[in-house]
Amino acid sequence: MKKTEETGAAPPADPYTLRADDVRAAPTTFAGRLRYLGPGLVLSAAVVGSGELIVTTSLGARAGFVLLWLVIISTAVKVWVQMELARWTILTGKTALQGYSQVGPRIGRVGWINWLWIGMDFAKMLQRGGIIGGTAAALSILWPIYGEPLGFPSLAVWTGIIVVTTILLLQSSRYSVVERLAAASVGVFTFSTVGLALGLPLTEFGYGAADLGTGLSFAIPAGTIGIAVAMFGMTGVGADEMTTYTYWCIEKGYARWTGPDDGSEERARRAEGWLRVMRLDVMVSWLVCTLCTLAFYVIGASVLHPQNLVPEGNAMISTLARMYSDTMGPWGLYVFLAGAVAVLWSTNIGSTASVPRLWTNTLGLLGVIDWADVAVRQRTIRLLTWIFQPLWALSFLFVQSPVLMVQIGGIASGIFLLAVVIAVWRLRSTEVDPRFRANRWLTAALVLSSAAIAALGVYSVLEVFGLGIAA
Repeated sequence: MKKTEETGAAPPADPYTLRADDVRAAPTTFAGRLRYLGPGLVLSAAVVGSGELIVTTSLGARAGFVLLWLVIISTAVKVWVQMELARWTILTGKTALQGYSQVGPRIGRVGWINWLWIGMDFAKMLQRGGIIGGTAAALSILWPIYGEPLGFPSLAVWTGIIVVTTILLLQSSRYSVVERLAAASVGVFTFSTVGLALGLPLTEFGYGAADLGTGLSFAIPAGTIGIAVAMFGMTGVGADEMTTYTYWCIEKGYARWTGPDDGSEERARRAEGWLRVMRLDVMVSWLVCTLCTLAFYVIGASVLHPQNLVPEGNAMISTLARMYSDTMGPWGLYVFLAGAVAVLWSTNIGSTASVPRLWTNTLGLLGVIDWADVAVRQRTIRLLTWIFQPLWALSFLFVQSPVLMVQIGGIASGIFLLAVVIAVWRLRSTEVDPRFRANRWLTAALVLSSAAIAALGVYSVLEVFGLGIAA
């Protein structure tokens, strides 16, 4: 290993390069594996935001408890595809976008799935703008710095503050910084949201066993199909989060510690150990996402639905705040606003940390930059961090409808999910050694997950061409 001339110290290892010098034995105990969790927390911070707070709560407000079953399915069904894609990444050291480029037919230098991702990411700009807008709205109500709460001047000022603060927090582009911010956010919003949902039976908006039983009846009321599909596409792990998760697994060190495939039994055992850590990381992330999603839905169904309150436009935050103020009194508004800022800003941080990495990798695949050059890679990630935040913020200031913006992103995610499933099965069959895919239970779960996602993708495509099922 070379040493730098200035300090005489070894340069930090490039997480995207597998070297025999960097291998590390995986922990063999449950407690030991817990110490290496992290990518799932970053993912949870990104996932439990727009989908859960905005779309899931809106669905609960519209449909009541009857769609509770969909919440459970939408969070549980996708993790198996996520796990399979992450397994391929750890074994090969490649990112998801590199894998997509291997799935034909190719169009130019990359595969068709890469071009689909590019198209989806442009659509997701609206969703990310909605996240920034929701955060700005919560802060505007909490403290209208300039003008009236939810007035354009106040929203514009807060949007600018959010953009600048987020960029400065993530300017270093280091994974460790992202993980620490994500862990703090996950702790805050999980405790506050789940705590409120569990406390509702003690208020006038309480729910009982009969309500929960209705929610498990597998029915879809008229008028809720569109938002239900958006919720299925956005809650739990979406296509872009599955893609991003491979980058976090690499930057955490799972692939680097596994090392290059030299065909030895020692490497195979080491790989199995780090795959167990990854699976635990995925399941912890799934548990957090499921608990928070269920909590948001139950709160919307218990508090907003009986009052015919549905979050819409810039008044979304005010409407959602009724979940707290109606149950806790006036001071509950401030509890909600603080929690909303934590939830939405954590999602914004997750997007701001991940999207520049994905675009930098895409530029590398297209031959615009040298992805393997660490200095070029980091410089490009920092530059895109400065570019994307203002673009997303401007999309909100132009549209100013966080719910609509988030739902558009949800439909785009549903379409891209289908392509990710195709890529996963292709990469699994060509680059994963049979010994690592011998577990029949995991294979069966992957089959069921793929079938559900395929159904969602077909529906989303039909919606785009105006051929969807009538609501």
